[in-house]
Amino acid sequence: MDNEQKRTQVNKQKLIEALESSLGIVTEACEKAELSRTQHYKWYKEDEDYRKAVDSIENKFIDFAETHLKNQIEKGSTQATTFFLRTRGRKRGYAEKQDIDITSGNEPIKININLGD
Repeated sequence: MDNEQKRTQVNKQKLIEALESSLGIVTEACEKAELSRTQHYKWYKEDEDYRKAVDSIENKFIDFAETHLKNQIEKGSTQATTFFLRTRGRKRGYAEKQDIDITSGNEPIKININLGD
């Protein structure tokens, strides 16, 4: 492995550690690691191992947030309970419905609906 490859590996590890400490927030992590967002996204697109590490960090913090939400529900938070039901309880009817008014200034509106096979 040449010096450029070593430096790239060191920088990738540095950015992964920064992502862990920033709860996966890319801009903050890039600033901490002194690397560009463009470089992060290039590595994410081109390097499967890097992508897996980044995705693992994201999933870890989603788990963290879900645990925090669960704790809030257990403490009786109406707001947390309502949020949970709106997002995870939709199949049981806990979804809000919205009326959508589409206007086009007297121009015809074309709507295509694909019903499958």
